[in-house]
Amino acid sequence: MLAGGLGTRLGEETSVRPKPMVEVGGFPIIWHIMKIYAAHGVTDFVICLGYKGYVIKEFFANYFLHSADVTIDLSRNAMEVHQAKCEPWKVTLVETGAEAQTGGRLRAVRSHLDDEPFCFTYGDGVADIDVTAELAYHRAHGRKATIAAVAPPGRFGALEFDGDKVVDFKEKPAGDGGLINGGFFVLDPSVIDLIPSAGTIWESGPLETLARQGELVAFRHSGFWQPMDTLRDKQLLDRLWAEGSAPWKCW
Repeated sequence: MLAGGLGTRLGEETSVRPKPMVEVGGFPIIWHIMKIYAAHGVTDFVICLGYKGYVIKEFFANYFLHSADVTIDLSRNAMEVHQAKCEPWKVTLVETGAEAQTGGRLRAVRSHLDDEPFCFTYGDGVADIDVTAELAYHRAHGRKATIAAVAPPGRFGALEFDGDKVVDFKEKPAGDGGLINGGFFVLDPSVIDLIPSAGTIWESGPLETLARQGELVAFRHSGFWQPMDTLRDKQLLDRLWAEGSAPWKCW
């Protein structure tokens, strides 16, 4: 999981924390993404750190403090954890460099991967994607890389007319039918050989090469997908969570 970007369009939210640690419903968005994967049996995570990576380290190092009741005895310098909500996760946190690009961050964690296909995604977007189906799809087609192809959310409301009379209004309909990179990749480890340096951008060099070689296949996801690029995006995700209608909550 990529978790090293600055997230400048989120303003004050990312002045003190990395973007994946911005909270939705009281938990960092990276936690929500990990819960999506865990619901499909993926529980071994490697997180590529960069900007303020120590904040992510502290969150997982003190996970019980965030998710359980505790009694702290200051006189004995002791802490008792009550009703711990433990996730069956193994989380490896790797410093991949403050200036590394997306491809460079993946290249930096190669030693923490085995020789099996692995999932790769960004730390700032959620979806109701069927990860189990995507993994099966990747194994079936036999190519090196699978990319989740999604319809971008609409930016503006759309009007429907009868002459000059507005007869319908749709709040932020989906895009114009074109599909974009939704993250949620499944990759064979050999794709890392296409990343020459820390400055390599995954989305331009390696992905373009895989496409030219016929080794990149799309897994079409027609359901919910939402990145958290702006404060408006965060507010939307917060509202969906608060209303109990978060489509990505599959656990």
